[in-house]
Amino acid sequence: MAHLSRRTFLATTSALAAACALPTELLGKALAAPLAPSGAPTTLQQTILQSATANRGYRTLVSAPGEAYIVRHDILRKTPSPARVANRRSLLYIGHLSDIHIIDAQGPARIEPAQEVAPDLLTDATRPQETLCVNVLAAMVGAVKAAEYSPLTGAPMAAAVNTGDTSDSLSSQELKWAIEALDGVPITPNSGKVGEYEGVQKWSEATYAYHPDDPSNDVWGLHGFPQIPGMLTAAVSQTIKPAGCPAPWYSVFGNHDVVFVGFLPVDAAIRAYSVGDKKAVGASGLITTLTDGWASNPSLYQRMANQIKTGFGFVPGIKSVTSDSGRSLFSPKAFMQMHLDSPALPGPVGHGFTQANIDSGQTWWMADLSPHVVAFGLDTCNQTSGADGAVPQPQFDWLEEQLGILQKQNKMAIILSHHNSFTLENPAQPTVGKAVPLIHADEFIAMLHKYPNMVAWLNGHTHVNTITAHAKDGGGGFWEITTASCIDFPQQQQMVELVDNKDGTMSIFTTVLDSEAPPQWTVGDFSQVGLASLSRELASNSFLSQPLMRRGSPLDRNCELLMQSPFDLNIITDAQLEKDQMIAKARLTAHTAKAVTQ
Repeated sequence: MAHLSRRTFLATTSALAAACALPTELLGKALAAPLAPSGAPTTLQQTILQSATANRGYRTLVSAPGEAYIVRHDILRKTPSPARVANRRSLLYIGHLSDIHIIDAQGPARIEPAQEVAPDLLTDATRPQETLCVNVLAAMVGAVKAAEYSPLTGAPMAAAVNTGDTSDSLSSQELKWAIEALDGVPITPNSGKVGEYEGVQKWSEATYAYHPDDPSNDVWGLHGFPQIPGMLTAAVSQTIKPAGCPAPWYSVFGNHDVVFVGFLPVDAAIRAYSVGDKKAVGASGLITTLTDGWASNPSLYQRMANQIKTGFGFVPGIKSVTSDSGRSLFSPKAFMQMHLDSPALPGPVGHGFTQANIDSGQTWWMADLSPHVVAFGLDTCNQTSGADGAVPQPQFDWLEEQLGILQKQNKMAIILSHHNSFTLENPAQPTVGKAVPLIHADEFIAMLHKYPNMVAWLNGHTHVNTITAHAKDGGGGFWEITTASCIDFPQQQQMVELVDNKDGTMSIFTTVLDSEAPPQWTVGDFSQVGLASLSRELASNSFLSQPLMRRGSPLDRNCELLMQSPFDLNIITDAQLEKDQMIAKARLTAHTAKAVTQ
């Protein structure tokens, strides 16, 4: 290492080898290798677009030329110096995941029939690709693993962050599968009856859903969706072996992790249906069961009558399924506990959450991503109702205090939240208990503008690649980076790198990732990556949700985002950065070595 003494390098190598259970010679070679752009497969080399030909509107996918970085100086407000290209050094390289939306498509409490009633409003009540979501996450984690060294600087990935909507329907089963995929634990994504799919994509009367075995009688078949016999059986019977995230990963709450299907309050009736043996196939069954519990017939006697009618099959539009206690709906405390119960590697324990969060009920956290960059994991979700969010006053006050402390310490801050500035407007207050003042987008942004060390706000929620410049009057500001989702096309996530340009400016590079699944699905390929490839193709053809616009514009994908340095970055020495990178390299080397021996 160029800026470390030989003695320091050898001592650090020995300590890291012992900590990671690696041979010192093996690790020493990895740590001594100079940084160089990795050539990792990203959208810099190749993008994925729809084909020119179609079958009644249905198109397959093809590979297309990659997209180079676009320079944005909306905040810097001047032409950057060309010399920065030769002088830049990496400060932090991380992965950004969001809106994973793991779906237990057989869950009895899910509200798929609502799409029959309001297809234009509830476009995601049931998706053609929902049984393939674990395959997609495994393929996306594989892409993150492949990009573990920066394609720009060669810097090793120090961490990954997940900005919410890990589950889709509050199901403990969904959250368990997601955590296992990130930790590299084999998964058979099936609940209920072993090896058999029980759900609306199999039941012919659910004409609003896609039936891959025979779509001739549903609306998806009318739009050219193909017949793919065996897809559902393959999806629920295959054991998926994810690579696992190679670096420590952190998580925050999304609205789908707090309220049922992302916008409905949870009550006892929904909890009972989630683990029961009855599932609505039609709108009449859904309305009679779940919605009676929410609104029109709230009395205990009416709910009891509904349960009796449903239990004995008196309600039309109800099917019997195999019950499964693993589908129970989790609470915020259980969400945090499941993260704490995750294995110690790749870590960190709790993935941002600590035992103090469990004890106090506080659902937000802060953590050091490096000695000079701190992440704030916020909870912007409304626990009363509605999909959009806000920042509760106590959390807002805590964040502002901590930003002030970090500014005095010359440390940069990155904010992680689920909601973005376009969706931070939910005013809903609890009907019972004490109301808490809620901070919305304008006031939140105004506060962040006080602290030049707050350089980036990473989030999701809208399932659209979006990059927003929050320039401050008089100069300065920060970048807001919103990534797409794993469930909807383009099924992309991203890598984010903070770079010192050594000229009083810094850049944030965003590099969009497609999953490691092939661009074009091969008919009959039901392998682990084959099903992920199929999922992307199905998602791109969703005629209900305008999937192509979710890619964002070129200014929302691969970009160099320039800004003034928040303080004199020379105080971060090259030697300190090299030590940080040695630690990250050691973790990545250990992860690769573990995969080879398994």
